Amino acid sequence: MAAYLSRLHHISLHVANAEKITYDLVSKFKFNLFAARLTDRSKQLAFRKGAAVFVVNETPKQRGREYSSDPDRVSVVKHDKVTDVKCLYDVSPRYSVDTVCNVCFEVDDVERSFDALRHEGCDFLVPPTRVQDQGGLVTYSVIKSVVGNVCHTLIDRSKYEGSFLPGFDEIQSVAGDRSSGTCPITHFDHITYACPRTTTPRVMQWYEKMFGFQRFFIGSNEDVDDGYVLNQEGIGLRLTAMEYWKCSERGIALPSVHKNEPDCKFVIAESLPEQGRNQVDTFLEQHMGPGIQHIGLYTQDIVSTAHTMADAGVQFFSPPPAYYTEVGKRQEIEEAGHDPQKLSQQGILLDTDLQDLSPHTTSNQMKRYLLQVFTKPIFAEDTFFLELIERRGATGFGEGNIRALWRSVQAYMENETGESQGESSPKTVQTAQH
Repeated sequence: MAAYLSRLHHISLHVANAEKITYDLVSKFKFNLFAARLTDRSKQLAFRKGAAVFVVNETPKQRGREYSSDPDRVSVVKHDKVTDVKCLYDVSPRYSVDTVCNVCFEVDDVERSFDALRHEGCDFLVPPTRVQDQGGLVTYSVIKSVVGNVCHTLIDRSKYEGSFLPGFDEIQSVAGDRSSGTCPITHFDHITYACPRTTTPRVMQWYEKMFGFQRFFIGSNEDVDDGYVLNQEGIGLRLTAMEYWKCSERGIALPSVHKNEPDCKFVIAESLPEQGRNQVDTFLEQHMGPGIQHIGLYTQDIVSTAHTMADAGVQFFSPPPAYYTEVGKRQEIEEAGHDPQKLSQQGILLDTDLQDLSPHTTSNQMKRYLLQVFTKPIFAEDTFFLELIERRGATGFGEGNIRALWRSVQAYMENETGESQGESSPKTVQTAQH
């Protein structure tokens, strides 16, 4: 019996410097800071763009610090007794590097989910806990996944009328969301885990057993057991995807407010040994274990979004120069109604979803395709980055795009490794400036 997830509520980042990430999310990525919870224990800031919500957590470096009393405590109800303590909606990992480590889901009944998951042997970090303020009551619990430091908060806010969660103060944006037209991000499209070799089956089995996730096939030629494998031309990568949306027999009869909300897929990436060291290995080393490597942000207009972000200082990976001049690629881009030169300016990749095409589809008919571009890492380490993705009917990830994106990231990683062995590198200097 799996827990029944209704929607993805937010994703949490734990960082040493919340000020820098705040600047990046607001000024560069055009998210809106809409709620904050500031206490002597931690700083929690909530950012929203469409239905995509990030919570940035900054915890003090001092260990064993005594927490003084303050008026911002949240009422926590345990064992039918109300106590005045501070709550944590996820668990601070005390990680030595910045990390994205908590994916929060809304559920209809936290305690029922707790009973079902405990029966399956799930490891709970926080048991069902009720928190409240003037906006109402919220129940949550936190469980540990099998992927490194990744946790999942399960939350029921059906009895809460506040803007976000108890203890958070609403922040009114003076300027409003002026970038909504030029930066139309609507939701999280997918979350990608970087995992050690041979661990994919265990991860898949855990999510299927605990949450009722089901397999999502990335490509038509994907092997059921081996996943989607790219193992040639210097690329050694295995991708396996799963989804929770509409995949459980029960618990997906959602409230009407959420019924049309798009799904979010989970992708497991592991490297293959035949092609040598690669970016998955780099993540595992610098992150000191498996975890969330990147998150895809869905946008309704990737050209406008990438242009707006680039003007604000976001740096994107550039695909190999030959990508836009490959045989058939220029024609493919033009048939989709895009200008190859305009896409090349921001490094945007386009891939037609061939598995969705009918044999009778002609070049003049609307083909299903997707466009993608990766940002460079947003933390000091070469670990976490963001992706922009626009889907025009395509549900997968595009084999051509996967190859090009892999090569562009790999070239960057190799360049960074070479620079780090010298006297100094541009990245080292840039990081020191923050």
